[in-house]
Amino acid sequence: MTNEAMIEAIGLSKYYGDFAATRDVSFVVPRGQVCAFLGPNGAGKSTTMKLLTGYLSPSAGTAKIAGYDVFSERLRSAARLGYLPENGPLYPEMTPLGLLRFFGQARGLNGARLRSRIEAVTGQCALEEVLEKSIAKLSKGYRQRVGMAQVLLHEPDVLIMDEPTTGLDPNQIREVRELIRQLGETKTVLLSTHILQEVDAVASRVILIHAGRVVFDGEPAGMTAHGATMDEAFYALTAKAGGSSCEAAGV
Repeated sequence: MTNEAMIEAIGLSKYYGDFAATRDVSFVVPRGQVCAFLGPNGAGKSTTMKLLTGYLSPSAGTAKIAGYDVFSERLRSAARLGYLPENGPLYPEMTPLGLLRFFGQARGLNGARLRSRIEAVTGQCALEEVLEKSIAKLSKGYRQRVGMAQVLLHEPDVLIMDEPTTGLDPNQIREVRELIRQLGETKTVLLSTHILQEVDAVASRVILIHAGRVVFDGEPAGMTAHGATMDEAFYALTAKAGGSSCEAAGV
């Protein structure tokens, strides 16, 4: 890992009227790091990721990918980024092969280069057996792999993934986590999750957000340094930051 900044959130805030989805969120993820982005439901994880990817514009602050401002240098930042939202952009009437061709061409890949990249991500995501099947007929696990393959197609340096294991069975979760670990050897990965087991499985760093603010940023061991379990530390940090998640949600 080097100190080169690949993901930068600089004072990111997003307001909807008087409601603050995120407030002054700042952190830097260097090249070669797998970082878990934790938080209760409604904490601001997905909003922050959409700000980092340019899907949303901030009310204040700056987001950068590989040194490029996501908003003023949109095409350059997008070329270095692979984004897997919680419900990925899959077209159920297409096959994985057709989808990869479509997205590859949209990314400017053609001919031998496109064929080479499809072959590479097909092997990387273990899609050989389903390439010609309708996406509508694939399991949740295979659909997640197709989404991952699409994200990797243009060889991005930065991967941002929102809840990549949600809805998967234990075997599928194991497979996706192993793929993320492999990708972390050469990519910078920001992984949003509310599943605490994900942290020990794949991440070397934790950023914990609650009520739109960062309340912890450090190594996973730092959360449990005083003998608390990960569950206990998570609860203590989120409870301190303005009440429990139920209270924050108005329940």
